[in-house]
Amino acid sequence: MERVSKHNYYLDIAQTVSERSTCLRRCYGAIIVKNDVIVSTGYNGAPRGRQNCSDLKFCQREKLGIPRGERYELCRSVHSEANAIIAAPRDQMLGSTLYMVCTEPMTGKIVGGSSSCMMCKRMIINAGISTVIIRDTKDEYRIVEVSDWIDNDDSLSGVFGY
Repeated sequence: MERVSKHNYYLDIAQTVSERSTCLRRCYGAIIVKNDVIVSTGYNGAPRGRQNCSDLKFCQREKLGIPRGERYELCRSVHSEANAIIAAPRDQMLGSTLYMVCTEPMTGKIVGGSSSCMMCKRMIINAGISTVIIRDTKDEYRIVEVSDWIDNDDSLSGVFGY
């Protein structure tokens, strides 16, 4: 029997965390790891005390026909990365790795090609996380160096005519 790689071990845990998601569109799970210790976990869902889309039985963005990646201010959920960052002490995030998995709510199948939104990228940068690892298939994943998000600042493209 071959032992699972360390990255896939942590991605498996992040995938299990995604099962707590209350989103009707996509289920995300994230964990922050530093020095081989899980610092925190997070999944996407409504802020504490508010009703979740899964409880309400509808998604406002879906109801309005809003495409993926647009108008996040209309979403009830706090993203998985944000929830993991909120739950972690800052000193434990400096130089850490965030593992993230996205799954389909109905089937639990992995959604490849996922990425953090612009707001979550900013939070990850400010939290001091150094690497993000995103699952694309059961055994394949992408490793993103957060410094690339700083060096290649995509928030400047198309903004204010620049």
